Amino acid sequence: MSRFRHFSDSQAPLFDRDEAPEAPLARGAAAPSYLRDHRARLRERFLVGGADALPDYELLELVLFRAIPRRDVKPLARQLLDLFRDFNGVVSAPAARLREVPGVGEAVITELKIVEAAAHRLARSRVLQKQVVSSWDALLAYCQTAMAHQDTEQFRILFLDRKNVLIADEPQARGTVDHVPVYPREVVKRALELNASALILVHNHPSGDPTPSQADIAMTDQIRVAADALGIILHDHLVIGRSRELSFRAEGLL
Repeated sequence: MSRFRHFSDSQAPLFDRDEAPEAPLARGAAAPSYLRDHRARLRERFLVGGADALPDYELLELVLFRAIPRRDVKPLARQLLDLFRDFNGVVSAPAARLREVPGVGEAVITELKIVEAAAHRLARSRVLQKQVVSSWDALLAYCQTAMAHQDTEQFRILFLDRKNVLIADEPQARGTVDHVPVYPREVVKRALELNASALILVHNHPSGDPTPSQADIAMTDQIRVAADALGIILHDHLVIGRSRELSFRAEGLL
């Protein structure tokens, strides 16, 4: 008998029905033994080997198990990965786009969004109230987690104190697929409210290419001038792409 027998496929789903497209079982019927065995083996591999022991589609299966307790979720997992590229793309996909996928309903969306929220909160906890210089890689990882898979542009500001400790991270605006409105006056006003001594600007490019536009460069310069006038340092502007980021300072743009 498996030592992981405490896992149960009979747990109550978040919603009243399964969402997979296969023909439904009679209410209350147990999942076929081959499904129970597959789920038990997958959970055991995850607990023994961790996430690295599983490809994206199997990790996604583990998430879908809770939402769809009595169905084979492998076809749906593969379909989601085909549509949204990778595991991160699936959990970060907008709810409206997820609803367009056959077999995806509110229970599946809820589970995916719980995973996304947990990932964001964990990544954020690794950088907030920590010195940016000593946690730069964690900061980049957080920005990638929070913004790389957004389908519209988002502009965030990281506020730092005199010791370059991150004291606040706030989204300032959302825009379209290729534009987000930013107002330098509002940026420096918020910095003063938080008693911040320095800033890092961050925004994403939904196209996946982090190359800054002329509008990005002009807006950054306007914020730098406004911040300089009040003794606030603009350390950097990060543009987050699909798989990499670009630093204005590293590129000589700041």
